[in-house]
Parts: sequence; structure tokens; C-alpha cells
Amino acid sequence: MLAFFDIQKKIDHEIRMRDGACKLLAACSQRDQALEAAKSLQTCSTRIMAYMSELQRMKEAQVMQNIPRRSSDVGPMDDRLPCKGKVAISDLRIPLMWKDTEYFKNKGELHRCAVFCLLHLGGEIFDTDMVIVDRTLTDICFDNPIIFSDAGPGFQLHVELYSCCFEEDYSTGSTPRKLASKLSSSLGRSAGKKLRAAMETGPGSPVSNGGASPLLLPVPSVQGPKYHLLAHTTLSLSHVQDSFRTHDLTISGNEECSYWLPLYGSMCCRLAAQPNCMTQRMMSGWLKVRQCGGDPQSWSKVFAVLQGTSLFCYHRQEDVETNIEPVFTIGINKETRIRASEKDPHSKAQNICISNQYGGEEVTHTLTTESREDTHRWMEAFWQHFYDMSQWRQCCDDVMKIELPSPRKPAPITPKQGSLYHEMGMSGIKDKARKKVLASCRTLLRGSSAAG
Repeated sequence: MLAFFDIQKKIDHEIRMRDGACKLLAACSQRDQALEAAKSLQTCSTRIMAYMSELQRMKEAQVMQNIPRRSSDVGPMDDRLPCKGKVAISDLRIPLMWKDTEYFKNKGELHRCAVFCLLHLGGEIFDTDMVIVDRTLTDICFDNPIIFSDAGPGFQLHVELYSCCFEEDYSTGSTPRKLASKLSSSLGRSAGKKLRAAMETGPGSPVSNGGASPLLLPVPSVQGPKYHLLAHTTLSLSHVQDSFRTHDLTISGNEECSYWLPLYGSMCCRLAAQPNCMTQRMMSGWLKVRQCGGDPQSWSKVFAVLQGTSLFCYHRQEDVETNIEPVFTIGINKETRIRASEKDPHSKAQNICISNQYGGEEVTHTLTTESREDTHRWMEAFWQHFYDMSQWRQCCDDVMKIELPSPRKPAPITPKQGSLYHEMGMSGIKDKARKKVLASCRTLLRGSSAAG
């Protein structure tokens, strides 16, 4: 029930954030503000849908648990689940394919778009910073790493690139900026005001709706920029590699779309994963160890820690916390063989034999526990560890490096510029109301990125 309550709280939070984004978008007079507000609106809507899907999956799982099953339906591994882990995507590059006349000769109309990426894995959704793209760029770059902290080995990481034409008018109830600039230079104030009033767009017109496809959840209708899905792809465990790789993109839209950009149809990134079994202690406790080739009666009492591809053996338990080097290490990997055997028919203790191949030679370490219960706990920990390794595959060869993301920078504000017509969109009273809405909505939206 607690998990259901947490998901519902997230949905309620994102609905409030979405409403705040709508109000901010309706009040924006600056292009940068409108683009950021539209980006927040898109992100909130995506999070709401993801949380609702997660809630539905949890309800279905609960129903399935209540359905009685025959014993013959249950396999030996049904109750064993792989560990969770972190998945990080960084240094995202999406190459552009401009025409020679556009990039090298700088000819043709300058086409600019505001773009950003939405990345979601399960119930975790993150957005990148917004980037303005024109023909001076050869790649769309998102450098900051994004980390998903609750991924399973069967994860599906969805990467979606959204685009919005930068040149469209985003203010509510005012003339397009390009036309306002022309009016300021060619018409007088009186004539310009009349023409501008005649060209105002109504709130229900197709232009104000931007041609966006309807959201599955009802979203308040609001004028302003609309982001469109330009390209997307899905990454999984097979794409994880501790280096840069190229992945195919599925492109939406065509050259006739205002938000179109000439993509190559691929993206480059580094996708890394850290299963918990590689970075956390999966089992620890006191053991007696007899090293290979040693005296059969010579046992060393050690405090052992199972983590990653090793069983670390320390003289004292405190050495683990103080980062003192272990006395020795026993390899634990996909090729390791482990078996339990009786030490003495009349004794409660058991042996655990760990065998590894080194240069064609088998090396065996023998561990002794204090009781059968301890042996069972250690053997279960080893089997779970091997199962985790088998599920996370190449991610358990070595610990992959994951860099922490740097703090998000506030969105840059473009200084006011242009003619008097840019500042005449609202009366003094309406201007005060606009400022009030902007202030309250900014406060709400500051927490939106942290909610995922």
C-alpha cells in the first residue's frame, strides 16, 4: 500500500507542476521563457503517463499474486530476483546533416529550433537542458550524465528528442515578433496598432494549437510553443559498454514540419551500468579459511566481505570501515565453482570449497563456518551473486565508471531588445497580473526537475 501511496503522491505533484507550467506559458512574453515553460509542460505530462503506467503494473502484479498456482507451475528460480543497479547515459551526441549550401556557404533561410531530450526508464524520467540548434552546429550535444538508480537487468531506456521551431511567435495576444519589427520601421504607431489588432490569433485557432497531437490526459488548452517528437530510440542491457557507441534513431516528421532538423539517423553516447552486486556488500561475516597448498590443520580466521568479483578477507571487522587493504582476496566470477561438503559427520560445521582457474591450474580455497545455518546463508549468498552476474552479464566483468552529474544551470534569459512594439503587448494592469503569475509559477516549477 505504501508504494501505491508514493506513486499517487508523485502523480498529484506532477499534475500541480503541469498546471503551473500552463499558467506560466500563458503569461510568458519572452521567447526563452515560453520555450522553457513548454518544455516543463511536456516533461510533466510524460511523467504523469509514466507514473500511471507504473501504478497499473503494480495493480496487475498484486492481482497475479492473489491467484493460486499449482505446485507444478512453479519453477526452481521463480522466487529468485536479480539485484537492481544504476544505469547512466552521458555525452549524448546527435549529428546533423546540413546541406552544403547551408553549412559551408551559409546560404538560405536561417532555420533554428529549440530541442531537448526526455529519457525515461521505468518510473524515472529526466530531461536535458534545452539547446538552440541552427546550421552553425554539426552536432546536438547533451554532456551532463543522467543516472537512473533503480534499474533491473531487463531495463528499457527510452530516449526521445523533442523539437520546436524557434522563430514562431510565443507571446499571447500579440503580433508575431518578426512582423512587429517590420511595423516599427515602416508604419507609425497608430497604423501599426490597428494592423496588429487585426492580425491577433484567437485562443481556439489552429495556429495557437501548434498542430500537436492530443495528450492522453486532458491538458488545459494554452497558447504558446509546442514541442514535437523528432526522433527516438530504446536502449537495453545489450547496448551497455564502457565506451562510446553509436545507436540508430527512429526519425519522426519530415522536411515540411516547422520543427524539422536534418538528422543523420543515429546518436552516440556512453551507456554504463553498475549492478548493486558490484558496488555493495552482498554478504559479510566471520569465516575460517584454509588457503590452497597450506597445512590441512592451518586455518586463518577472517572477516569476509562478498562484493563484486571478489571475496575480501580482513583480519578485523573494523578494517572494512577504515579502508585497510584486505589480507588476501578470493576471486568470485562467472567461472568460479563453489560446493559445500561435510567437514566431519559428527560436527555441526561444514566446508565451502571455492575453485578458480589461474593459468590452466585449479586453485581451491576452503572455508569453514560455525554452523549449518551459517553455511546455508553463505551458499545462498553465493548462488544469488552468481544469478545476479548471469543476469547483468557484461556489467559484472568490471565496475564501470559513472560520473556524477553537475548542478543544473538556470535557463539563460535573453535581454529585452527590439522596438517599442515588443513592450506594448499588455497594459499596466495586465502587466502586474503577468508578473504575479510568473513569480508564483517559477516557485512551483523549481521543484519539477527533482520530482523524477
